Amino acid sequence: MPKDNLTCDDLAQEYDAKGYIVVPDLFTMEEVEEMRAALDEMIEEGKKATENTEIFDLEPSHTLDRPRVRRIKEPFIYHPVYNKMIRKPEMIEVLKALVGPSFRVHQSKINMKSAEYGSPVEWHQDWLFYPHTNDDVLAVGVMLDDMTPDNGAMMMVPGSHKGEVYSHEQDGRFVGAMDPDDCPGIKTAELITGTAGSCSFHHVRTVHGSDLNRSGTDRRLCLYHIAAGDAWDIRGFKKAKNWDGWSSTFIAGEATNRPRMENVPVCLPYPEPLKSGSIYESQTLLRNTYFEKPPAAE
Repeated sequence: MPKDNLTCDDLAQEYDAKGYIVVPDLFTMEEVEEMRAALDEMIEEGKKATENTEIFDLEPSHTLDRPRVRRIKEPFIYHPVYNKMIRKPEMIEVLKALVGPSFRVHQSKINMKSAEYGSPVEWHQDWLFYPHTNDDVLAVGVMLDDMTPDNGAMMMVPGSHKGEVYSHEQDGRFVGAMDPDDCPGIKTAELITGTAGSCSFHHVRTVHGSDLNRSGTDRRLCLYHIAAGDAWDIRGFKKAKNWDGWSSTFIAGEATNRPRMENVPVCLPYPEPLKSGSIYESQTLLRNTYFEKPPAAE
């Protein structure tokens, strides 16, 4: 059950109004430590990489002598601990209040902002990356470390999920970010802070971004992107590949072949970016950036 005397109805009302919520201490410290240990296992493998792969995304300053892994892709698929954690009953209860009785894991990742150099993520809306037949889609951010103003905590623009779908294009191509000058609401953005084990939930159309990690401690965040069971990715099965793969991603309810169609604004992420692989790569092409770039390797 949600803590601080908040009910799921309270959380749903706040989520509808702002486009995001934070649920404190949804995971115990024992569960956080289990996730951290699993992450350490994956990072050890990533340190051997010489370039970005299907699983590992590397900092620009990464070398074999000074390995710097900034993202693990699809931990829900590749590690049983992360497959288990999103199924926690308290998590399922909150998700049912926000997106309905049936839902699936659309994708997952762990973003790691390492101490003093962890990369920023420019302002964007997740909706532009994977529009669906309806927008009952959100991202859960499981805080594996405390999120603070100094270590690159996410920032979100309240109410932006009910507003404009901003262009994420430059020179006619998708770049995975918006021009910050296009969204005056950025000035009202709120920092999403919390202690390890707490979770944020943000709507797929909420404008958000995050700064460099300027602190002396790491900031690790596991993101599960959740879609209602009747919200179908307009681009097709994609990573799920087929019906069986699609069905296997459900963590509540059952798959349906009857998508719910709603009148929601859609812009597809095409033409593809000249640099692809992750949001980090696509955003390197953005000329009008908002956040300072990470320092180069010494």
